[in-house]
Amino acid sequence: MTTRQKIILHSLVAKHSTMAIDVEIARQLKFDGLEASGTKISDCLAAGVSKSSLTEMIGGMLIPGIGFLVDIERQDHERKQLFSDAARLFELATIVGAKGVEVITGPLSIEVVKSKALNKGLYRGLIDSPEREQINLTAANLQELADLAASHGLILYLESLSWTPLNTIDKQLKVIEKAGRSNVKLLIDYWHCYTSGDTPERVAKIDKDLIYGVHVCDSLEFKGGIPDEPVLRDVPTGEGVLNLQEWTDAVKSTGYEGWWSCELFCNRNHQENSFEVARQLKSLMQSLIGVAA
Repeated sequence: MTTRQKIILHSLVAKHSTMAIDVEIARQLKFDGLEASGTKISDCLAAGVSKSSLTEMIGGMLIPGIGFLVDIERQDHERKQLFSDAARLFELATIVGAKGVEVITGPLSIEVVKSKALNKGLYRGLIDSPEREQINLTAANLQELADLAASHGLILYLESLSWTPLNTIDKQLKVIEKAGRSNVKLLIDYWHCYTSGDTPERVAKIDKDLIYGVHVCDSLEFKGGIPDEPVLRDVPTGEGVLNLQEWTDAVKSTGYEGWWSCELFCNRNHQENSFEVARQLKSLMQSLIGVAA
């Protein structure tokens, strides 16, 4: 494609498939690339596929990023595991020629946020700490992770889950600024923005150079409280309550030119023909972004 806007297949479109199938869908339907799953890559290697065979399978396909490193604010004894997880993901990203790795704020479990009482065994992250401390500690980890990623030539793209404390665009930008690393960027996810209280108007004010990628996705109506992701995202993209054109135009108004990925959490779609679901998503994104078929 001559445009700088790239239409990317997300590995969750065919949630229950393999890395090989993800690559085949992207190739057959002529997506510009694949946002790959670290788990699928790891499973592929664990099953005995060699690194060289995996490289041959990918065949030079653009992989802007792989997901994902969770709970990046981990402290104390959990911090050691964070950097162990990061090292493994960075290795996987390097093997497949990915350009970046998605990093996510925690706690990943919604149940921790739903329950006001302490749940033994559930990771709480920094939700009991003041916001300034949360930002400082998360940024310190992100800075160190970014330095490790840079040694692999990788970008880190931040996504804050909407049920976690540092969920808004403003808070994420504070973390990125505090981290102070040029290889740390922002991911715009329509659903997380919507359920965090951010708007297309807020998105339109973001510095385009800070945006690394975009997740084009939908939602059922969110009436407030704690956003229940499995429930609210169980909808085909384009059939929910979000004005996808408005959100897309907001991103484009920043001057951003890059990749757009079709993350999908619809259970019905996950049981349907993934090639056909991907075909429909590609067509929808081309229409939204204004890219010729």
